[in-house]
Amino acid sequence: AELLPGGGVRLSAPGTDPLTVPVPRTVGTVPVEIFRDKVEAVLAEDDTAHAWCSAYLGADVRLAFMDDPGTRRPVDPEYALPGETVSFADGYPLLLTTTASLDALNSLIAQGDHAQEGPLPMNRFRPNVVVSGTAAWAEDDWSRIAIGEVTFRVPKKCGRCVVTTTDQATAERGREPLHTLGRHRRLDGKLVFGQNLVPLSRGTIRVGDPVTILD
Repeated sequence: AELLPGGGVRLSAPGTDPLTVPVPRTVGTVPVEIFRDKVEAVLAEDDTAHAWCSAYLGADVRLAFMDDPGTRRPVDPEYALPGETVSFADGYPLLLTTTASLDALNSLIAQGDHAQEGPLPMNRFRPNVVVSGTAAWAEDDWSRIAIGEVTFRVPKKCGRCVVTTTDQATAERGREPLHTLGRHRRLDGKLVFGQNLVPLSRGTIRVGDPVTILD
């Protein structure tokens, strides 16, 4: 999915013709579920978008739009500040990882029972932001950072699920990284890798931006 000026998207996939989907008019909402969260959303107006997605995925699906990301879905209240929201993302607006922590994790995997599955690429963890130049696991201690012109709160470490064991290119599933995270990175009952982020200011972040640890 490629974002277009004005908010629409251009969908493309192997073996299909690209499709441009404009932002739908808010003429009524439908309930959608994101993991355990239920939220209202707006469907794409043109049935072509639903048919395109359904044909590619091999399932009857509909394409939905978050028309009001500022109020529709609050961040987990256990960790949120008043007014913090998230759109269709997993649980928080962004996810941060570090290259040093991935290197450390891959070293642990190489010493374990499933060494043949490593080294794992960063895409197993699906981060929005990857930071280099830190010590391994340094992000565990961050509570507020700046990336370029944008300041972020770091509310909690990211507990990882079985999706991380799936090769993003082949869809084959193994035991890592959860096996090794379970032995070395079990914190507060979760197998953790990376940190969730909530922006405290508006702006644009870019590849190569400096990262400043504020707290």
